Amino acid sequence: MALIEPFATQLDLQTGKLSPVTRIVQRRLSDMRGMYADTQAENQIIAQEGDRLIYEVYTATELPEEEGQVLHCTTIIYPGKVGDELHMTKGHYHAKRDRGEVYVGLSGEGCVLLQLEDGTVRSVPMGPGTAAYVPPYWAHRTVNTGSAPFSFFSAWPGDAGHDYATIERVGFAKIMVWRDGKAVLVDNPRYK
Repeated sequence: MALIEPFATQLDLQTGKLSPVTRIVQRRLSDMRGMYADTQAENQIIAQEGDRLIYEVYTATELPEEEGQVLHCTTIIYPGKVGDELHMTKGHYHAKRDRGEVYVGLSGEGCVLLQLEDGTVRSVPMGPGTAAYVPPYWAHRTVNTGSAPFSFFSAWPGDAGHDYATIERVGFAKIMVWRDGKAVLVDNPRYK
């Protein structure tokens, strides 16, 4: 394992941004093609509004992705819907399924959707100060359930890796939609 000097970064608890930042990943609606249940709404938004920014991930330092390191970042999911489905992250399993993760809510309202490979789904509500634990073997994605940006801090083992391909292929069994003035979990019609 590489010897790394101790360091600190500044975390803006209101915006969710880290400083100094070494990398910002922006996910736009075109990056999320096929992730939302309503592909017609997806295409209509891109055609009429342009390529909407869904979320950003801020990384303050590039740590080696190896055992013994603790990787971390912040994520900001902007409010909005695609059809009636709320803005969300792509979601993933860890490549090493036996690795967990911790999320800490900073601002806004949201939830973590979790899913086992057999299709079992759980939802954990999050807000400022909520520490949500993602146990090993659970895929996870976060959803903005409010009207303001939802930001959170996350930390995970450096050797966990990310398996986005499984979620891109099969999706989540449940999706979070806006119905009757509130966020509701419903069956995903496109789940494979």
